[in-house]
Amino acid sequence: MPSYPDRRAALRLFGAAGLGLAAAACAGPGSGSGSTASGASPSALATSGTPKGTVSFAHWRAEDKAVLAGLIEAFVKKYPDAGVEQDISPSADYQSTALRRIQGSKTGDLFTAFRGAQFEQIVKAGVYAPLTGTGVLARYQASLIGPGAAEGVQYGLPYQLVFNMPLANTDALDKAGHGSAPKDWDGFLQLLDDLKAKGYTPLAWPGGDSANAGQLLNTMVMNNAPSDDAFAKIESGAYKVTDDWFLKTLEQYAELTPYLQARATGSTTDAVTQLFAEGKAGLLATGSFQMAGVRALGATFPFDLVAPITTTAAQAKYEGVFNTTFVLGVNSASTVQPAAYAFLEFLSDPANAGTYANGTGQHVTVQGVEYTNTDLKAVAPWLTRKTLLAPRFQFLNLDIRTAVENTTVAVVGGRKPAQAAEEAQRVIDQKRS
Repeated sequence: MPSYPDRRAALRLFGAAGLGLAAAACAGPGSGSGSTASGASPSALATSGTPKGTVSFAHWRAEDKAVLAGLIEAFVKKYPDAGVEQDISPSADYQSTALRRIQGSKTGDLFTAFRGAQFEQIVKAGVYAPLTGTGVLARYQASLIGPGAAEGVQYGLPYQLVFNMPLANTDALDKAGHGSAPKDWDGFLQLLDDLKAKGYTPLAWPGGDSANAGQLLNTMVMNNAPSDDAFAKIESGAYKVTDDWFLKTLEQYAELTPYLQARATGSTTDAVTQLFAEGKAGLLATGSFQMAGVRALGATFPFDLVAPITTTAAQAKYEGVFNTTFVLGVNSASTVQPAAYAFLEFLSDPANAGTYANGTGQHVTVQGVEYTNTDLKAVAPWLTRKTLLAPRFQFLNLDIRTAVENTTVAVVGGRKPAQAAEEAQRVIDQKRS
């Protein structure tokens, strides 16, 4: 990893001086919820016996391949009769095809899943071998692994703890005259104005990438929504995208449009990440999971996270959003379950989880991990701030989620907020019928 200044980052921007990183590493985000499931027998999981055979590890993080290869080498030294092969797909492909590929264990003896719809889909298909009752659960922060449980059974272990909120170039923010994060909507628009005046693209947004275009929506609704489960209620029909709170959110997207890069609705994540890495954008509207990718493109400026506060400071309930994802699970049809479980245990060891975290720029949910990565240290104060579990993953019907998220793309593309909402609500009603 290149060396770069660590003189500001989150400790300066958010006034978290004096926060102990060791304590932060053991504490979950302020609004995290969930508990370890208990009472179910993992009868479908074979944990005894010598780990042997080649484990297919299916995931979507190509940028983690080298770090995982090093961990696999260490695993094989510990278990000479076992091996691990990575089976990697792009995140959008993984979301749409993973279940079909891992059923029957053609691939994915150990596999990952996205929180929410994909996890629920895989549970219903019976692909997970339950982990409840195994010793590996004790290695995780119980408050952060709820998204890997269903009906009292722990099926998977969310490995990554990420913050789905704009990544900031704090050098750019300094040049724009902003040494602290905006505390309300007017302040956020002023930040964007000041970045634009200094020649930056204020907010780089991947509107053409369905996997990441909706990341910004997490923070745009976190304080506008009337309840923390607002997206689940849109799916159930209790709320509608034509409701005032969601129309307000779309109107705010319209206000953001002048601050986005040209042709924002067709921009890929790769394109906006490159723009940000080159120091041409002040904010990247994806999340902390992009830090390693930005570094790989040669960026040397310090990072922080800056979430848009869409209300007044007094009305704001949350400062940002987090997600626990990359849900690790053992395939119930695997013929090498002891080896797959052994690799899961290996990844769950605090030392190995630390190697993964520091090498990939990803916080993890494993207890007792020491973060030495400069970027992880910079955003570590967010581990104890008031954050909401990323709401976009409440959707279990991906067609409904797409309809909701596409309203933002339509508005940025020039559609009136009310029109975009009405069109989306018709789709949602059809998908619910």
